[in-house]
Order: sequence, then structure tokens, then C-alpha cells
Amino acid sequence: MKITIICPHFAPDTAPTGEVITQIVSELGHLGHHIHVITSLPWYQHHAVEPEWTGRLIRSEKTPWGKITRIHPFASKNRSNLLTRAIAFCAFSCAAALAGLFSRRSQVVLTMSPPLTLALAGWIAAKRHKAPLVLNIQDVHPDAAVETGTLTDDRLIRLLKRIEITSYEKADAVTVLSDDLRKRLSTRTDTESKLRVIPNFVDTERIQPGNRNNAYRRELGLTDETIVMYAGNVGFSQPLEIVLEAARYMIERDDVVFVINGNGSRRLHFEQEAEDLANITFMDYQPQDRLNEVLAAGDIHLIPLQKGLSSISVPSKLYSILAAGRPVLASVDLGSEIDLVVTRSGAGRTAAAGDTEQFIAALAALIDDPHGRAAAGLEARRFAEEWLSAAAVADSYNELFLELQQ
Repeated sequence: MKITIICPHFAPDTAPTGEVITQIVSELGHLGHHIHVITSLPWYQHHAVEPEWTGRLIRSEKTPWGKITRIHPFASKNRSNLLTRAIAFCAFSCAAALAGLFSRRSQVVLTMSPPLTLALAGWIAAKRHKAPLVLNIQDVHPDAAVETGTLTDDRLIRLLKRIEITSYEKADAVTVLSDDLRKRLSTRTDTESKLRVIPNFVDTERIQPGNRNNAYRRELGLTDETIVMYAGNVGFSQPLEIVLEAARYMIERDDVVFVINGNGSRRLHFEQEAEDLANITFMDYQPQDRLNEVLAAGDIHLIPLQKGLSSISVPSKLYSILAAGRPVLASVDLGSEIDLVVTRSGAGRTAAAGDTEQFIAALAALIDDPHGRAAAGLEARRFAEEWLSAAAVADSYNELFLELQQ
């Protein structure tokens, strides 16, 4: 089958959604499909096109399974400016739509959201190819921006909601990551039957449990201390205030160190807030080939989400942590998919989103129970191996594509 996939990131870009779609494409390629990926030039880590990829607005490359067309993302380093980000998304989406229009005929088109504008690019490509459109929802927008308070203009919210609803109407199938998301979108689609739950996956071959005493830990100047780690985007969806409060509560403990590994629009803010906290270290995003090392160095991994966001988003880093065999402490809406995965798998603990006291108590209990942490890590790895394989997820997409051909 000939497939066109339009996505915001693809390897070697370091965005989590890029890792997901890259592996799905690889697995679909193994099934014999011919795939044209339309994506951006790598830019996620520094919010600017990587130096080795500059010089051209569009680049093409052939692969064993097909072709990749990479387009300039028009990104601005000012991550907090919503207008410049919106202009960049629109410009990239228009260019992606043109690339889809002039590509060879496909039998199915898959596009990812966010950004919302890529859904319209996928629809244009699908109309051109007279092919069914599959819309993959990684985060529900504009809900996420509204919930975090980054989007408050009523007129803009109404416009984005209209784009969102139109996107669902134009799609032949909409894939979501969890039952939470399916229920949330059930009243927004013209027919609920087009909603399909296909979770993200983790590459359990590439991500494996490793030695905690590794080079990354040595770079931090640490030895046997308990490392409490947040690794991921530092933005408005992640209430890292709760992590700073936990660090402040444990400031007298010289056996516990907090590490925030990542970049984003709010990193500078949190660095300033943590200036008086000697037990917090900030680290930049690490290259993908160090992911195992970073995950292994953390003794407890944190997944904090703003209240209300757990039904909108399932962070892919959760699956990576499970595959690495490390315990998780999630500050999320109770009863959400994240809460259920963590508790049912035995991979750690959850605290109600926004409940600082409960979060600190759960964290202290994990810190003081190394044997319990080891057991949780084993359960995390077991769960990842049994339920989160890339091949199983690719098979689900393959079955959906074949169904839409009938």
C-alpha cells in the first residue's frame, strides 16, 4: 500500500512524537508498505533548525521504505510568543499541504495533530489522492492551551475549536491514545465510530534497564544519592512548581537530588525560582543515543501534569520510563489513563494533580523504600514488554488502513 504521512517531527529530530511516528513508519515499512513522510527539518531541541540541516528550505531523501520530504519549520526561538508560533505552524502546514498535493498518488493519508493546522494539510492531500484520511491525535487542541491558561482570547479559541471540529469531520478515522481521549472527543465527532484507540508504544529493544552509576550521573557529580528526575519539555502543561516545592521540603536531605532535564518556554522561570535550592540541577536535552543513560540515572521519575490535562494528553515519556525499568510518581487527575497505567502495572504511585502535600508524601515514601522502588521498576519493565510493543501498534494501524480500503 502507498501511504503519505504528514507529521511535525521525524528522526533524527528529538521530539517524543517524532520518535513515535519514526518507529511506526519503520514497522509499516517492514510490512511492505511504500511510505512518503512529509515532516520538518530537525529543530525541536534548540527551537531552531540544527546546523547540519540549514541552507535549504526543503530537503528530500530516499529510504528503504520510501521517501522523506523535510520542510523548514519556520520556528522562532521565542517560545512563549503565541503569535509567532501560530504563524510558524501555519507556514509549515501550508508547505506540507503543497508537498502532499504534488506527491505521488497514495492510497491512505495519515496526519498528526498538534499542530491543528496539519489536519487541514492532511485533508488537502487526501482530497488530491482521493484517499481516506486518518487523523492521529497526540494532544487535544485547543483544550491543552486553554487548560494551561496560555490561550485566553475567546475569538481565537472559537476559531481553533471550529478548525478542530472540521478536522474530525473531514477525517475518515481519528486515532486517540486512550479511552479518556475517546470519551472526551465522542461528542465532537459526526460519528463516534470513527474514533479508534491506538496507544503510543515504546521500543523495548532500544530502551532497556541500565546501570544507575553511569556517565550521566558522574557528569552531575553524583554517586549514591537518590536522583528524583523530571525529563521532558519544560512548558505550561508541566507544573514543575510542585517539584520545586518538594525540593524545598527536602532541602536538608543531602541524600536526595532533583534533576530537571529538558528545555522549554518556562525553563528560565523555573531556574530563577530555584536559585536558592542547592538540591536542584537543570540539564539540557541530551542526544537520543543517551536516552537509556539518562533514564537509568534517575531513581524516581516524575510525570506532573496540570489539573485537567490528563484526559487530553498521555505523555510518551511514561512509556519510556516503564521500558527503562524505573519507578514513576505521577501528579495527574486520578482515574485518568496515566493513573490507571501506573497503578495497575505496579510501576509506582500517583498523587492527585495539584495536591502538593500528597505529592510530597508519596515521593518521600518512594525515596525511603529502595526495595519497593526496585520491585516497581521490575513491574514497569514487565508491563512495557507485554503491552507496549511497536509491532503491535503498527499492526493496529495496518488493520485500520486495510479496513478503510474496503
